[in-house]
Amino acid sequence: MTYVVTPPVPQLQPAGTAITGPPRRSLASRVVDRVGGAVLRTIIVVVGVFWLVPTIGLAVASLRSPADNSATGWWTVLTRPGQLTVDNYTRLLGNADFTHSLLNSVLITVPSTILVVAFGALFAYALAWIDFPGREQVFVVVVALIVVPVQVAIIPDAKIFGLLGIYGHIPAVVAFHVAFGLPFAIFLLRNFFRGIPRDLLEAARIDGASEMMTFRRVVLPLSWPAIASLSIFQFLFVWNDLLVALVFAGPDSKPVTLALREQMRAFSANVDVIGPGAFISMLVPLLVFFAFQRYFVQGVLAGSVK
Repeated sequence: MTYVVTPPVPQLQPAGTAITGPPRRSLASRVVDRVGGAVLRTIIVVVGVFWLVPTIGLAVASLRSPADNSATGWWTVLTRPGQLTVDNYTRLLGNADFTHSLLNSVLITVPSTILVVAFGALFAYALAWIDFPGREQVFVVVVALIVVPVQVAIIPDAKIFGLLGIYGHIPAVVAFHVAFGLPFAIFLLRNFFRGIPRDLLEAARIDGASEMMTFRRVVLPLSWPAIASLSIFQFLFVWNDLLVALVFAGPDSKPVTLALREQMRAFSANVDVIGPGAFISMLVPLLVFFAFQRYFVQGVLAGSVK
């Protein structure tokens, strides 16, 4: 009887497809990685502290009396913490002119932000999903308007606002901010809207939804990251603006930036006013930013990756 023994056939794999583990790393490379990460974190912390030194100095100066600010530097509070007091803030908040300017900043910033977001979203939806002649040309014009400097339109707009009878009032400042905020708003939101799957919009249209209903029920709920980012950008820009307020705001409509600017004529003698005023004016934008920060990065990157 003859037995035929069949030798085992090895499993062949294409060249370069063999599964291998990660290469062994030397002790020196691991030490360099750990030390390098620690050094990088240390550098970031040092740079951050160095960057915050002027802000910390202003914060400490706002909590010292005018006599202490005139006599010694703010760093002396490290050895004499008894210098700190909230009297400067109490006096400033009791100043009717400052509180009125703070209210004006709210009356200017909130409508400017809401109008830019509302109109920008509508225009961006039209440029993203509604076919009409010249759509791409309109988008090119919108992008071109982003780079137009504010100074170019100050004199023409001042004449127009004078003819309309709103020059020196809050509506003039709001109108100017809305006009210059719309191009960037349309650009940002249009890029985000283009990333929404077309099938969602087609399904809504097949179900009988109008363009406005599709915009409200489908597009807006998916666009909160971009809308939140745009709101932060616009709010910070308008709240911290000085040039537009300096030109178009009158004595009764001046925002907090203009009120603080009027105190800069004798900085060495009134740091007790400018310090707390600057920090109070900084508080509102910080609250807005931290309230929407989780949407910020996602909205800024909208449309950048396809």
